[in-house]
Amino acid sequence: MSFAPSNPYRAIAYKVTSVLLFVVMASFIKAASTEVPPGQAVFFRSLFAMPVIVLWLASRGELRTGLRPKDPKARIWRGLIGSMAMGMSFAGLAILPLYEVKAIQYAMPLFVVILAAIMLGEVVRKVRLAAVGMGMVGVLIILWPRLTAISDTTADPTLAFGALVVLTGSLCAAFAQIHVRRMVETEETAAIVFWFSMTATALSLLTSPFGWAIPSATAAGFLVGAGLVGGIGQILLTSAYRYADASIIAPFEYASMLFALIIG
Repeated sequence: MSFAPSNPYRAIAYKVTSVLLFVVMASFIKAASTEVPPGQAVFFRSLFAMPVIVLWLASRGELRTGLRPKDPKARIWRGLIGSMAMGMSFAGLAILPLYEVKAIQYAMPLFVVILAAIMLGEVVRKVRLAAVGMGMVGVLIILWPRLTAISDTTADPTLAFGALVVLTGSLCAAFAQIHVRRMVETEETAAIVFWFSMTATALSLLTSPFGWAIPSATAAGFLVGAGLVGGIGQILLTSAYRYADASIIAPFEYASMLFALIIG
């Protein structure tokens, strides 16, 4: 299928709403992180996103055709990259405060702008490049206290490890969003989101021998909620890439800090 007509305002609205939902999802994962490991959190997040997608398709009368993938190879790559990004983000949430994770993840839209120019051939003007440069400096300022802790024998090295994991996950997330921008040329939004959730669910099961636990009712509620909210957010985020270039949408990721500070 071809791109929908360009509509940056709709794309931005979808992006900002998805950012809010992902911050809510992250707060749920953070609340459950004391009881379950990151791989198990990925499983719940992915599994319970699928009913949301199926209901959305059914309401549109597209259940039979909407889940049919046209490029299985692209679907697998999307699942692998996205699962890595999600797992690293959840691992970071288990170590660092929510606001700090979101601050480090500011690197993701910067990576997206750079990768969009390199991999998609998008035109990135000097003003936007300057903004990327200033953003990178900001991310380094945020990271520096954690990175210097590596050589400080009195500091907790776990915090530095957590920061590096979140940063690496942000790079993976940027690659995933560039991949989605390519996929929306041929794939339905629902197919992209559904098969990503399917792949992530299957991959996360591979971590089950490494410390999965039976969560309390409260933690289970948070995990199920993360899946439902994350599913809606994923639909909105993927839809946003139909209406505007990745380099236009990416900077609105910065709304996450405001939402993270409000939610805590």
